[in-house]
Amino acid sequence: MFQKHSQIIPAPVSDIMRSAEAAARAIPPGFPLEATVAVNPFLGQTSESLALASARLMRVAGVRITRSPEDYVLSMQQDEITDADLTQALSASSDPQKPASVSALKEAVSMHGDDVTGPLPTIADLAAASTGIDWPSVIEKTVGLWAAGHFDKGQALWSPAPGLDVFAAWRAWAVHDLTPEIAGLAGFCAHVSNAPDTAERAILRASGAIGLIEAAAETAFHRLYMDLGGWSQHARWQLWQAEKEGRSDTALIGLLAIRLIWEEALLAHVPDIADAWARAVSAHAAPVEPSPGQVALAILQEAADRAHQRKLADALDGAGSAGSMAETGRPFLQAAFCIDVRSEVFRRALEGVESSIETIGFAGFFGLPIAHKAKGSDVSEAHLPVLLNAAIETTSHCAAAREHELRIAARTSRAWGRFRQAAVSSFAFIEAAGPLYAAKLVRDALGLGRNTQEPDPVPRIVGGLSAEAKTDTAQAVLKAMSLTGGHGDYVLLLGHGGHVTNNPHESAYHCGACGGYTGEVSARVLAALLNDPETRTGLAGRGIGIPDATRFIAGLHDTTTDRVTLYPDGLGIGREADLEKIETWLGQAGEAARAERSLKLPGSTPATVASRAFNWAEVRPEWGLAGCAAFIAAPRAATAGKDLGGRAFLHSYDWTADDGFATLELILTAPVVVASWISLQYYGSTVAPDVFGGGNKLIHNVVGGMGVVEGNGGVLRPGLPLQTVHDGERPVHEPLRLSVMIEAPREAIGDVLKRHPEVCALFDNGWLHLFALKDGKIEARYRPGLSWSACSEQSTEA
Repeated sequence: MFQKHSQIIPAPVSDIMRSAEAAARAIPPGFPLEATVAVNPFLGQTSESLALASARLMRVAGVRITRSPEDYVLSMQQDEITDADLTQALSASSDPQKPASVSALKEAVSMHGDDVTGPLPTIADLAAASTGIDWPSVIEKTVGLWAAGHFDKGQALWSPAPGLDVFAAWRAWAVHDLTPEIAGLAGFCAHVSNAPDTAERAILRASGAIGLIEAAAETAFHRLYMDLGGWSQHARWQLWQAEKEGRSDTALIGLLAIRLIWEEALLAHVPDIADAWARAVSAHAAPVEPSPGQVALAILQEAADRAHQRKLADALDGAGSAGSMAETGRPFLQAAFCIDVRSEVFRRALEGVESSIETIGFAGFFGLPIAHKAKGSDVSEAHLPVLLNAAIETTSHCAAAREHELRIAARTSRAWGRFRQAAVSSFAFIEAAGPLYAAKLVRDALGLGRNTQEPDPVPRIVGGLSAEAKTDTAQAVLKAMSLTGGHGDYVLLLGHGGHVTNNPHESAYHCGACGGYTGEVSARVLAALLNDPETRTGLAGRGIGIPDATRFIAGLHDTTTDRVTLYPDGLGIGREADLEKIETWLGQAGEAARAERSLKLPGSTPATVASRAFNWAEVRPEWGLAGCAAFIAAPRAATAGKDLGGRAFLHSYDWTADDGFATLELILTAPVVVASWISLQYYGSTVAPDVFGGGNKLIHNVVGGMGVVEGNGGVLRPGLPLQTVHDGERPVHEPLRLSVMIEAPREAIGDVLKRHPEVCALFDNGWLHLFALKDGKIEARYRPGLSWSACSEQSTEA
C-alpha cells in the first residue's frame, strides 16, 4: 500500500548489515541510573582524530565537539592561551589542511570556525519541512513512550509485551498505536503489520525502499541512531553487558529497524521529497573529511590543552614536600584514598593537619573485583570498573532472623509503593494520606533530613578464601598500591561516595572504579583481608612483612560533606585513644576541605557545604569531578604540597619497585582508561550538551529506573545534567583532554602501549596526552607512533 522509492541502486545485503554493525559500534553505552558510570561519548570515534570525529559528528548529529570560536578567542585575549601555545599546537598538527602560521590560524577561526551546518536531514526532517507536521517530534514521542515501557527496570507497574525482543515488542505495540495516523500518516499501523518479522529483514527491506547505497549506509544509520538519543545508548549498554558475558544482544539492531520503518513509511507518504533525500544519500556517501574550520578548532583545542600543561609543568618542579620513608621514619598514619580528583583536596588538607601523615592514591575498588549482595537483597552489584568482570562474591547478609525481617520490610515497602502509584488507588491515597506527610515535607524542604540508616554488617567473602588465595590477593593489591613496605601504625583504606537527596543521578557521585557504588564494601573487605593473621603469614613468606602492630581500618569519604566514617571492624581493645586522634585529624581535614570547596560552590559557605547533601531542592550538591584535567602516577613526593585545585587524579606509583612493570601495565589499561572516560564525558557534556549532556535537572523525570527524560517524554537524556558542568552563567568545567603523567622509563611505557593498541590509539589520535616524569618533573612528551620528544625546563614542549 506504500509506494517504494529506490532511485538509487541499493547496496548488497552483506554490505548493509556490515554498515549497521559499524554504526552500532559508533554509539557509546549508556549505563542505567542504579549504577551510573562515566562513559566516553566518543568511544566509537577513538580511531579518528578530533578534527575527523568533529566532521563525522557534525554529519550525524549536527554538533561541534570543541569549544566555540568565541571561547578560544576570549582565552587568547585574556592570555590564557598564548602565541607560544598556538605555535606548539600548530607544529604538532599533521593535518594537511592546517594553516601556515599562527596569524593564519587566527584568521581561519574567524573565517571558518563557526561552520555549524547541522546534521544531514533524515526523511522525517524532509517530510516535516514539506508537510508542516513535526514528524521528528512525533517519532520521538511515540518511540520514547514505547521504549520507556519496554526497557523498564521495575519502575512501571506493568510492561508491554514482556519477553519479546525489541523489534517484535515494538511491532506488537505499533500496530495498535494510532498516534502516527492521527498525526497524518494514514495506514501506518498496517505498514508495521506488513513489515518483515525480524529486525534484519526489516532493515534490508527498508534500506532498499529508501535507496541506501553501500557508501552511504554507515553514516545514514549512525544518523538515525543519534536521532534516538539515549535509547540507542541504553541498547548499546545492553550489548556491552551481553558481550562481557559471552552473549549477544539485538536491541540496537531492533531500534535501527524501527527507525528505518518510519523512514520508509514517510518517504512513501511524501513522495515529493525523493530528490532531496537522494541528495542527502549522496552526501552520506561522500568521505568524511574535516573542514578547514574544524581543523583550526582542533588545533586551538590542542593549544588550550597545552596552556593547562604549562601550569602543570610549573607545579611539578621536582620539589615536593614529602620526604622518603627513610627520611621521615615509619609513619603513625597512612591514608589510602581513591584517585578521584575530589580526594586531592582532602589529601592535601589531611597532610596539612599533621606533617607525619602519609597519603596514598589508588583506584577506589582497591583491586578487588567484587560482586556484592547487600543486606536484605539478592541483587548482585558489580563493585568494580565496568571494563572488568567480577571474580569475588561477597555479601553483607545479616543473621537469619534479622535478614528475614529486612526482606519482609522490603516487600511491605514495595507493596505500599505500588499501592500509592496504582492507576486507581493513587487518587484515593493523595486525598486520604496527603496531610500525614506534611511534617516530612516541611523537614525535607528545610534540608533537615539526615541519613540515619544503620551501616551494613561487615561484608564477607562467600565461601571464604584459601590461605594461598588470601596471600595472592593481598600481595597483588599491595604491589599495585606500591605499599609492600614502610607500613604505618594505622593504614586507612578510604573508599568514597557522595550523599545527595532527591537526585536520580546519585550513583554518578559515587565511585566510578566501583561501578557507580560507594567504595565502602571494597575497603572493608580489603581491611579484613590484610588484618587476617593467615594472610600476614603468607605475605611474610613472600618477603612482604607487615608489622604486628599495624592495623588496616576501612572508611568512607563522603565527597559531598567531606566527612569520613571509619569502620574499625575487629580492631580490638586498647586502641580507642589512637582512633579518637585519627578521627580528630579527619574532622580537621574535612573542615579545611569544605572551606576550600565552598569558594567554588554557588551560594555556599564553609558552614553550609555539608547541608547541601540533605537539601532535596539542591541541584548542585557538589561539583563532582568537574575540572578534571590530569592523571599523575608517581610517588607522592612528586605532588605533595602542590595545590592542584582538585583537578588531578593522583595514583601512587613507584616504578623502581615494579618488577616486570606489571603495575604500570595495570595503571595504563585500567585507571587511565576509566579516568579518560570520566574526563571525556565531562568534556562532551560541556561542549555538546544537547547531544551528550543530560539536560536540565529542573524538568527531569525518571523513566524505568534507567535514565531521565526532560518533561513528560521523548528521548532518554544520557550524560551529565547541565547543572553538573554549569553554574547558570558559565561552564565550571574547562573542557580539556586529559594529560596523563607517569613517572617511569619511557621504554617501559612504550612496551605497554605496544601490547595494548586500543590504549595506544587514545594517545596516537589525541584523545589523551601522555608525558613521562623523572624525579617529579616532566621529562618527555609522547608523540604518535610510539616516539618521544624531550621537554625543556619549565616547559611541556620539546
